[in-house]
Amino acid sequence: MLIALSIRDIVLIERLDLSFHSGLTVLTGETGAGKSILLDAFTLALGGRGDGSLVRQGTTQGQVTAEFDLAADHPVRGLLAEAGIDDDGALVLRRVQHADGRTRAFVNDQSVSAQMLRNLGRRLVEIHGQHDDRALVDPASHRALLDAYGGLVELAEEVAARARGWRVARTEAAQEKARLDEAAKEADFIRHAVEELTALGAEPGEEERLATRRTEMMRFEKIATDLADAQDAVGGNSSPIPGLAAAVRRLERRAGEVEALVRPAVEAIDAALNALDLARTHLDAALREADFDPHELERIEERLFALRAAGRKYACTVDDLPNVAARFADQIDALDHGAETLRGLEAHADAMEAAYRQAARDLSQKRRAAAVALDAAVNAELPPLKLERARFLTDCQMDEAAQVDGYDRIEFWVQTNPGTRPGPMMKVASGGELARFLLALKVVLADKGSAPTLVFDEIDTGVGGAVADAIGARLARLSSRVQVVAVTHAPQVAARAGNHFRIAKEAMADLDRVATRVAPLAPDHRREEIARMLSGAEVTSEARAAADRLLKGAAAD
Repeated sequence: MLIALSIRDIVLIERLDLSFHSGLTVLTGETGAGKSILLDAFTLALGGRGDGSLVRQGTTQGQVTAEFDLAADHPVRGLLAEAGIDDDGALVLRRVQHADGRTRAFVNDQSVSAQMLRNLGRRLVEIHGQHDDRALVDPASHRALLDAYGGLVELAEEVAARARGWRVARTEAAQEKARLDEAAKEADFIRHAVEELTALGAEPGEEERLATRRTEMMRFEKIATDLADAQDAVGGNSSPIPGLAAAVRRLERRAGEVEALVRPAVEAIDAALNALDLARTHLDAALREADFDPHELERIEERLFALRAAGRKYACTVDDLPNVAARFADQIDALDHGAETLRGLEAHADAMEAAYRQAARDLSQKRRAAAVALDAAVNAELPPLKLERARFLTDCQMDEAAQVDGYDRIEFWVQTNPGTRPGPMMKVASGGELARFLLALKVVLADKGSAPTLVFDEIDTGVGGAVADAIGARLARLSSRVQVVAVTHAPQVAARAGNHFRIAKEAMADLDRVATRVAPLAPDHRREEIARMLSGAEVTSEARAAADRLLKGAAAD
């Protein structure tokens, strides 16, 4: 509930600090004293539209601060946690209005957007007046109020959850169908790609290994050619070894005749043959060490070029070819099994839809039953409010295209006189009638979906006597469950208040201007104010006596 309101430099209010309590609080004062200024300032703190004209003349900015005491489980605390706003007990909303039209919003001294302030404000306070209803103007709130009244909030949440689940299932089925349709268009290409890539059998890192081996073999290619030429010269067809060996044999046959002459030559040729044989051995070893095989190089180059061509064809790196093959294989598998998968997803979506529709139908039935009960409860409140010929009814229209909130479009309607056409409450009822319809509705709904603080702005205008007393009785009854603040001109309403503020416009002694003052009234002053409301400018003894009777009667109720 609201526990404090502080206003600085707003229109005619220079400085104002008010404390509020539970129960019924009334604000009274003569017309033009500044009651609307007070409400405009309060609305600003709740996230209402800012306006530079609200700033008191001669100052550059005004400020309004509203402090609330909330239950630990109030939904606003969840919003604070989601927004990362410190919440250590009391909740303080503050709005700074600059004369140039700019505004700044704060929650517990943390800067927030005006939208955030509005989201919090509408959960904390409902303001009801004759000419507008800031809490019930949106028919979407009517459905939520009916659900709260009928104890259907959990069922409505279940319907919403089923609707969301159906939507997800339907989206998954549609996405799977689109994927299959797209894959089917390229089925021949994909199957060919799988066959080609499977036959290619690319391996991660293969390109790098082949390229390294190819570079090594190309480096040894020239060396190996020279070694082979040398080997052919030493031991090939043009080798001198056979001729030298034959020459040695002929000379050795002659050695017995002229050994001294032949022996040195034979020994020299033998040494040459040994040297050539050793050279051939070294050349053979060098060729083996060079490890060059032109057929292998050809095979490497063919493999390397095939891998790189496939990478270009499928727009990927060679190392990613196995992943591409796997993705294509998955697509083929999806095509082969996709119809079964799609049937499963569509069956799941159908089941989710059936569950949603059954829950939505159950909710619709219960909403209609709750609407009958709500209509009866509200209509029972109308006769004392001088609306005995009027009728309140909850219009329930089914629309099976609806989803998250079920099938129902709910709107509060009224019929102001027998024989007239019922219609939306906000359009059909006159200002005074609307205020009384809203009061009857809030009395019935006070502990079901209501904000913790309700503000009624002059809902008793144009009524008096028994009707004003009935309004006061209902405001008092309502205040036993929620905090109620009423701006009133009716002494019957003021008499039932637990807290009473008087608003007055006073001339400033040292300045050529006026200021709005708000003061809490002690019991004696309260009787005097109610007497003024009864008699007008001149308070008579009869008015004071009537005020006493009103106060005693209200205390006795």
